[in-house]
Parts: sequence; C-alpha cells; structure tokens
Amino acid sequence: MKLISKQSLILSRALSAFVFMAMLIAQPANASEIPTEPELLTALLRQLALADRLAKQSADSAPQERSRYHFDYQRLSADLQRIQVGVHNYLTPQRAQPRDADALLGEYRQEAKREVIK
Repeated sequence: MKLISKQSLILSRALSAFVFMAMLIAQPANASEIPTEPELLTALLRQLALADRLAKQSADSAPQERSRYHFDYQRLSADLQRIQVGVHNYLTPQRAQPRDADALLGEYRQEAKREVIK
C-alpha cells in the first residue's frame, strides 16, 4: 500500500513540475495578455511556496534511518524562504535601494554524523 502512495506522490510532484514549466514557456496570444513583472513575480512566489511545502512533505516522508549522505531539506527550505523574502521585498519595497541578501548555501547533501564508540 505504501508503494502506491509513494508513486502517487512522485506523480503529483512530476505533474506540478510539468505545469510550472508549461506556464514558463507558454506564449501569450497577443500583447495585451503579456503578464507584467509583478504578476510574474507573484506567480513565482506561489511556486516557491509550493516547492517549500513539497520539501517539507518530503522531509516528513524521508526514511528515519540515516545513510552516509542524505538530502538536507532544512537547508533547502531556508534557501527557498530567503528567496521568497527577497522577491516579496522587491514587490513591496520599504526603501529606495534593494539590499543585498545573504548568499544561498546551495549544498544540500549532508554527511551523516557517526557515533564514536568508546
């Protein structure tokens, strides 16, 4: 039964990614349908929120036993939230010049800590 639920989860994620990519490459029929930058960035915020929710769901369903390397969902979530804050701050600026956000960490593979046996 778990195999079916994992397959459906993978399928739903793949479908979400496909819809997102289709939205990015879709050409509007005429110039009046071209979305503005704020509209595109608002859509990006929704997609980032979806990606963050998927990362949290994946973290919850990740195997509890740790192999030597595992995906660092917590770091990914922090980076996604940092990007969301940057886009949100751009859309609703509080001052004239945008500030430089912290650099993304980027390394999502984390080595498991080994227990020292005395």
